[in-house]
Amino acid sequence: MRNTTFIIPAVVVLVAILLSSVFIVDEREKALVLQFGQIKSVKEEPGLAFKIPLIQEVVRYDDRIQALDTDPTEVTPSDDRRLVVDAFARYRISDVVQFRQAVGANGMRGAEDRLEGILNPVIRAVLGSSGVTSNTILSADRAGLMERITEQARQRALPLGLEVVDVRLKQTNLPEQNLDATFARMRAEREREAADEIARGEEAAQRVRAQADRTVVELTSDATRQADIIRGEADAERNGIFATAFGADPEFFEFYRSLTAYERALKGSNSTMVMSPDSEFFNYLRSDQGARSAEGE
Repeated sequence: MRNTTFIIPAVVVLVAILLSSVFIVDEREKALVLQFGQIKSVKEEPGLAFKIPLIQEVVRYDDRIQALDTDPTEVTPSDDRRLVVDAFARYRISDVVQFRQAVGANGMRGAEDRLEGILNPVIRAVLGSSGVTSNTILSADRAGLMERITEQARQRALPLGLEVVDVRLKQTNLPEQNLDATFARMRAEREREAADEIARGEEAAQRVRAQADRTVVELTSDATRQADIIRGEADAERNGIFATAFGADPEFFEFYRSLTAYERALKGSNSTMVMSPDSEFFNYLRSDQGARSAEGE
């Protein structure tokens, strides 16, 4: 009974020590076995691994590709048009021992701070290099610039035990203080284009109106000319008829013309004329003229 009292605790302690000396390495991670802060072994293959309990500890690092969004950084291309660039990088731990020695106990947070300190200067250096303009950054040449940034960042991140897989530019904007001026310039350009379009439209409208006025004048002139011709032909035909009638019976024609003159002269109820009674105008109004006419018949 007394032996059992000592054996059971000893077994429990032994099992606890045994369990604390065994750890599992996941396929998605790498592990370091540390003893008093010094690296004793590296576990990169998945499976069971062992360490000395109470003396050694296990530090695990994610072996998958990580993403880092950098803070927006201001760059000045060769055309002096300042831009604010927002980028992100993908990276992974390539050398876990070198990574531990570089960042110490700060882990991934410390590594990302160090990596961002590498990326921002590289981005400013590449985008501000000779021959790189704001139009280059916003054109299809942007892909080549990102490759240059990735290569330079990869070389600088090697001492950290990191492999920079890719660097991409997410957004490229103007600084806030330049937006108002840019919008004002764009507005002025659009207003100038609108004024040009209005001027061209007015010019076209003037041409159309001038052509229409010219057409109206030409049509009116032609119609007037045709009317004058027709009127002249009608007058000529009328005069011809009158001449024929006058030639056939001159006395009747004279009588008809006199009646027409009476009708026009004595038109209305208050017509007053002061003439000599012997005037030829009253030839056909005298009774003796009417009698001579009757005798002649």
